Amino acid sequence: MKLRVALAQVNPTVGDLAANAELVRQNVATAQSAGAHIVVFPEMVLTGYPVEDLALRPSFQSASQRAIAELAKELTGEIVAIVGYLDQVDGSPQNMVAVISGGAIQARYAKCHLPNYGVFDEFRNFVPGDKTLVVRIHGVDVGIAICEDLWIDGGITAQLAERKPGLIIVPNGSPYERAKDDLRLALVTKRARQAAAPLVYVNMTGGQDDLVFDGDSIVVNSDGAVIARAPQFEDGVAVVDLDVATKTSTPDVVISEAEVSIDRALIPGIAVRLDDRAEIWQALVIGLRDYVEKNGFRSVVLGLSGGIDSALVAVIAIDALGAKRVNGVAMPSKYSSDHSISDAQALASATGIHFRTVPIAPMVEAYMSNLVLKGLAEENLQARVRGTTLMGISNQEGHLVLATGNKSELAVGYSTLYGDAVGGFAPIKDIYKTDVWALARWRNEVARSRGEAEPIPVNSIEKEPSAELRPDQKDSDSLPDYLLLDRVLTAYVDDDQGSEALIAAGFDEALVRRVIAMVDKAEYKRRQYPPGTKVSKRAFGKDRRLPMTSRWQEVHK
Repeated sequence: MKLRVALAQVNPTVGDLAANAELVRQNVATAQSAGAHIVVFPEMVLTGYPVEDLALRPSFQSASQRAIAELAKELTGEIVAIVGYLDQVDGSPQNMVAVISGGAIQARYAKCHLPNYGVFDEFRNFVPGDKTLVVRIHGVDVGIAICEDLWIDGGITAQLAERKPGLIIVPNGSPYERAKDDLRLALVTKRARQAAAPLVYVNMTGGQDDLVFDGDSIVVNSDGAVIARAPQFEDGVAVVDLDVATKTSTPDVVISEAEVSIDRALIPGIAVRLDDRAEIWQALVIGLRDYVEKNGFRSVVLGLSGGIDSALVAVIAIDALGAKRVNGVAMPSKYSSDHSISDAQALASATGIHFRTVPIAPMVEAYMSNLVLKGLAEENLQARVRGTTLMGISNQEGHLVLATGNKSELAVGYSTLYGDAVGGFAPIKDIYKTDVWALARWRNEVARSRGEAEPIPVNSIEKEPSAELRPDQKDSDSLPDYLLLDRVLTAYVDDDQGSEALIAAGFDEALVRRVIAMVDKAEYKRRQYPPGTKVSKRAFGKDRRLPMTSRWQEVHK
C-alpha cells in the first residue's frame, strides 16, 4: 500500500508555546492540503528545543501539557500528527511525542534513558521510554522512536525491529556539525535495514542559543536507499509517498484499520547537498540571525579593524540581517595603519552598512595620564578602550555587540578580556583562522558568480594579521604560523590527541609544548567569552570544558 507522509521541517522558538502551536497548525494544514495521511514534526517542537533546565520547572511542564491538550482539540481532521512536546511522569520531565488524530491524543511515547519511566494514571495509551510504541494508522503498523533512540545500538530501534513495524518514524532535534549529515544518513540506513521497514527521519531547523539545526530530513526505504531528502537549513514541508506493508505487527494502539489509496503518486525529491563551505556559511548566518531575532535585538554593532576576522563577521551579519541593521565602527589608535581605515571603509562602501570612525588615541592618552601602564598592559588598554566604546554605543543605541574573535585565538588565549572579547554574540568563535580565510574567499566567489561586488576587500584577506597594538605588530610575533597552529589545535582540541600522539604524528616537540601550554592556560578566558554558533564537534563552552584550576600538565617537563 502507498502511504503519504509529510515531513514538517520547521524552526520553533524555545518557550514560545503559542507561536509554536500556531506553527504546528499551519504546517498540519499544509500537509492536509497535500493529501498527507501522516505529518511528522521534530522532537519537542511545541516547547522548542533544547529547553535545558526549563524542563525541571513544574510551571513549564504544566504549560506544555495544557498546550498539547489544546492543540490536539484543534487538529480535528483525519490526518495523524506526530507532535513532540515536554511532559512529566511522576514529577520527572519527559521528552515526549503525542500521536494526534480526530481532535484527540491517541497515544504518547517518551524517549528512552530519561530519569523516570513511571506512568500517570490519567495517561491513556502511554508507553514509557523503556518500551516501544507501535500505532496502527490506515492499517500500517507505525513504530515511533525519538532522537537518541535512533543512535543507541540494541535499544528502542532494536526492539522495534523485533516487532516488525511497517514504517518507523523518528522525530529529531539534531544540531548541525560539519559532516554530520553523512553520519545521520548512515545511521538511518542502518536502522531501516535492521527493521526491514521504511524510515522517516524529521529534523528541525533554525538557531537556538549556540546551536543551529540544519533540517536535512531523510526518508529511506526498507533496503536503506534514499527516497527523499529535504534541503539543508530550509523550513518547509516535504511530502513523500511510501510503499508500506500493512498489519505486520501487533499494535499498542489502533487509530485506523482502513487502508488508503493514492490517485496520483508524487515524484520524491532529493535535495542537492551543500558543500562544506556553504554548509558552514549557512550555519553561521542562521545562528546569528535567530539569536538576534529570537532575543528581540533590532541591529548589531562591531568593530571594523580592516582585518579579515571583523570583515567576515560583518558580511555574516549582512547576510543574516541585511546591511541596514549592521553598524561598523573603526577605532584607530596611534599604531593603526592607513590600510586599516581604508579597508574598513572599502567594506562599508561595498556593502552599504552604517559606518563611523571613533579615534581612540585621545581616550587612551587620557587614561594613561592618570595611570602608568607599559608593555602588554598598555596594549591591552587599547583593546579595552575599544571594547568600552562598542559597549557604550550598544547601550546608547540598542545594538547587539558582536565579538570578532576566531577559534584559533580563543584556543590560545590571544584575546583581551573586556577588550576584543566583549560582546553579546561571537559568530566565528568555532571556526579556525584558516576557515576564516577559506570562507572569505568563498563568499567573494559567490558574489562574483552573482555579478555582485566582492564584499570583503582583497587586502583584508591577503595582508598579514595584526592586532596593531604596538609598532609593526604581527600575530606571528606571538603565535606560530596559523596554517601550522590550526593543524595542532585541530588535533589537540577537536580530536583530543595528547602530546605524545602529536609528537608521534610528526609535530615538533617544542611547538607541541608551546601550543598546549597556551591552550591549557586560557580556559579562564574562554569561560568569559560570549556565546557563538557551534559548527564543530568540540566547540569551546559547549562540548569542551576543562577545569580553570588544575595542576594537570599534558606535557611534563
